[in-house]
This record gives sequence, C-alpha cells and structure tokens, in this order.
Amino acid sequence: MNFKDDVESIDSLQKVYTALTQEIHKKIVGQDAVIEQVLLSIFSKGHCLLVGVPGLAKTLLVTTMAQVLGLKNNRIQFTPDLMPTDITGSEILNGERQFQFIKGPLFTNFLLADEINRTPPKTQAALLEAMQEYAVTVAGNRYALDEPFFVLATQNPIEQEGTYPLPEAQLDRFMFNVALTYPSIEEELEIVKTTTGSSSASVNALLSAEEIKAYQTAVRKLPVNESVVRYAVELVVKTRKETSSSSFAKEYISWGAGPRASQYLIVGAKAHAAINGKYSPDIEDVKAVALPILRHRIVKNYKAEAEGISDDDIILKLLGSA
Repeated sequence: MNFKDDVESIDSLQKVYTALTQEIHKKIVGQDAVIEQVLLSIFSKGHCLLVGVPGLAKTLLVTTMAQVLGLKNNRIQFTPDLMPTDITGSEILNGERQFQFIKGPLFTNFLLADEINRTPPKTQAALLEAMQEYAVTVAGNRYALDEPFFVLATQNPIEQEGTYPLPEAQLDRFMFNVALTYPSIEEELEIVKTTTGSSSASVNALLSAEEIKAYQTAVRKLPVNESVVRYAVELVVKTRKETSSSSFAKEYISWGAGPRASQYLIVGAKAHAAINGKYSPDIEDVKAVALPILRHRIVKNYKAEAEGISDDDIILKLLGSA
C-alpha cells in the first residue's frame, strides 16, 4: 500500500478509523472508548488487556475486530492445566522418523487470550516471548510469527479463586489496560433488542494485514514536538516515588511506571492524533491515552488501598498537576 506522502497516509487512516468504528458498531452496542483504545493499540503495534466483569462482550468485541480488520484469528481459553506447548506448538515424530514442528494457536495475526490470569506463570511466560519478540522458541529452535501480531487478553477482576495474577513484567508488555464498565440503561435496552431476535448482524472485512502494517508505519513517522516528549516523560517520572515532584504520588504510590510507559505514551499520542486528523500530536493527545497506558504500571501502597484511592484517581491527580 503506497501513499504519495505522509499527509495522505494520515488522511486515509482517519477515514479508515471512522469506517472501522461504524462497522464494529453493527455488532457492538456502545463501548466507544473501549473500541477506540483497542484500535489505537493496533495502529500503534501494541497489545491490549481488557478487564471487566463477565458478560460485557469482551470476547465478542475481539472476534468482531478480527473480522473487520481482515486478519486470521485464534482464541486460547486459558486454564490452570494449560502447558506452554499447548499454545506455542510442539515437535512430533512423523512417518519418516523425523521431528516435525506442529504450530500452535499462537501462530496467527489476532490472538484472543481469554481469562489470561487463570493459567500458571510458565505458560504466561511463553506468551511473554511472543508478545515482545514476535517469535517463539520450541526445542531450541526459534520460529517467527506472522505480522501484524496482536494479543488481546481478557481477565475478570472478580474471579480471584484459582487465578495467577499477571506479573509486572507481563503487564508491562501490554500497551493498554482497558477497563470495561456496565452499559447504560439505553445501551442495555438496545443490546437486549438486537440479541434476542431471530436476525443477527454480520460485518465485512475493511482492511488487510499489509494495509495495517502500512498504517502502523505511517503512525510511527509522525513528528513530535520536543515539549510533548518532555511532558510525557515528566508525567511518567512523577509516578516514581523516588523522583516524583508530586507529594500525592509519594504518599500513595509504592512503585512507579518504567521507561516503556514513556515510549507508549508518545506512540499512543501519535495514533490518537492520526485518527483525529492531526499531523503531529500535542499534550492533549498524551493526556487522552495516559489512563489506559499508566493504570497497570503503578503499584499503590497500603495507605491508598485503605483510603479507597484507585489507580485512576492517582493518574488523574497527576494529570491535573502536570
């Protein structure tokens, strides 16, 4: 997919984004912010963690997006007895008495990792390599994954029985932590009307893998003013207890965000600017993506827990003082 210049590519991305959201809304009622954040992570070449109670259409959202984006997709239902080779694939002895590698469900473009916190750490670690390196290692051999490759993982926050909380290293690999909330009364009425009848909506593929890769490149090419980069870095530094200039952060945070948060803030701001037809991100674009990028990268202390202060409360306070 060739564009005349960077301006044409961003104009095209804005039109494609509008068409994608309209197509997704044929099946998904409401959840505008969630759809925006997932698409932003895709165009930023990042991964997404969807957190919400059961029944909020997390799985439907992911499968619908894969169809609309025209990508191969697989679903892995994570369980306590899932082994690393169950997702990466394994070597078997074929009829010619030679070891042959059989690819697992990880070899796809769009992976739905359902209830990711229900599987043991060693299986989570196998996914970690794929998310970071875009490759898997089995029996000493390295196999590259097809690009584009996205992991959209879901977890239910209330199901704490038999779960293995994701380690910080794995959480850090997710660009966005997207919080799903209950629909409004009007949205729930619409959901019930559209899902209890005899007809069901279908969606069309609007993009291809090559087009997505071209848009990812276009997003990365956007120029960023030095002041915007400085704002993003200073915001991340404020989350670190040792170096923060915010007394609020020092009082309620025990562990802050790492440099990857600063990188994601800038890339996310670029994507946010692009889908809104801007050719360079500003501070407002950084603020727009700050919550989903930072909320899983800070660790609250006991005082914050005791006083009922959430991760979002802390980030909003830091944004207000920035």
